[in-house]
Amino acid sequence: MGRFAFIMDPIQDVLIDKDTTFVFMLEAQRRGHELAYIEMDDLFIERTRPMARTRRIELRREAGRHFSFLGQTVEPLGGFDAVFMRKDPPFDIAYLHATQLLDLAQDEGAVVLNNPGGLRAANEKLFALNFSAVIPPTLVSHDAERLKAFLEELGGEMIIKPVDGHGGAGIFYVQRGDRNLNSILETATRQGREPIIAQQYLPAVRQGDKRLIVLNGEPLGCTLRVPRADEHRGNIHVGGTCVKADVTERDREICALVGPRLRREGLYFVGLDIIGEYLTEVNVTSPTGVQEIDRLDHVCLEAKVIDFAEQQVEERQRHA
Repeated sequence: MGRFAFIMDPIQDVLIDKDTTFVFMLEAQRRGHELAYIEMDDLFIERTRPMARTRRIELRREAGRHFSFLGQTVEPLGGFDAVFMRKDPPFDIAYLHATQLLDLAQDEGAVVLNNPGGLRAANEKLFALNFSAVIPPTLVSHDAERLKAFLEELGGEMIIKPVDGHGGAGIFYVQRGDRNLNSILETATRQGREPIIAQQYLPAVRQGDKRLIVLNGEPLGCTLRVPRADEHRGNIHVGGTCVKADVTERDREICALVGPRLRREGLYFVGLDIIGEYLTEVNVTSPTGVQEIDRLDHVCLEAKVIDFAEQQVEERQRHA
């Protein structure tokens, strides 16, 4: 069996009934792969070799005792068959440097999911702008007057969000006549120093913000994240509720448009956010939602992801 490394957030903080990385690891372990746990601070370069402090890990779906470390070593990242880059946002300088280190690990023979070059290329908020046919009317600007003019063009209501935001943080619903509007725009743009994204407000968000899981450009499954009555955000950690949903013909149209670019960039495991008929975000760093879909649809999406990883490793070794 293979050796799979997972670069991730602290394992002790993982929510075992929600975390997607956790079920990837469980599935790989079930198949007999050796698992190595790595945090960002464990990464370094020695001479020109990408290295890491790694801890062999064993997992259990038992709250409070869901992992055990079996040993620790320092070794080259390129010696693993596959390296899963699953560190949560933000995409900051430390994350950027980690992707550059992972380039070297890839050069040494490891399969890295997602591809580090693709991770650098795909800002999760801006990458959707490559697909103008399926996104809502959008403006990216730091200029408050331009943003207010766009608000008027949209009929007096819109959503604003930070370019480098994540998890629903910093997303505001704004409307004409709100006496807080100027203050919100000043705060969001940091007094006009940083651009933000403004998009048409989509009333369909009240029925749910769809998370569509995509593997190698093809849809695997989805769930609707329905916001609370007092919220405009459907993100689960701010109170959104996951409900069963089907992959629609429109979802497949969006995947057909986006898929070739994802494959080209090596963005193998992706979460598309879709509201109504529109693509709003392309999540590539550590997309989640797998456990929720598994429960709602009685499926095992992580098995397909590990199948894919094994196929990538086999192909890489065949051509080595």
